[in-house]
Amino acid sequence: MSADLPARQKKFVEKNGFQYPLLCDEGKDTLRAYQAWGPKKMAGREYEGIYRISYLIDEAGKIEKAYPKVNTKSHALDVLTDL
Repeated sequence: MSADLPARQKKFVEKNGFQYPLLCDEGKDTLRAYQAWGPKKMAGREYEGIYRISYLIDEAGKIEKAYPKVNTKSHALDVLTDL
């Protein structure tokens, strides 16, 4: 899920050839509820932004595991291992 506009998200999906839709949360309500939006710092500048965080959610909607600091190089394998 991202805070991008749906049109921008659609372009991203098409560019990368994803076979599934990605979710948008322009209002950031869901991102905040999942603690995936908040203050960040880069180059001494503070701003609000999205955190790279994932949740493993079961069929009943229960969060089984949170991945608060996603390593993009190993994340897919980390999740598969936990499944």
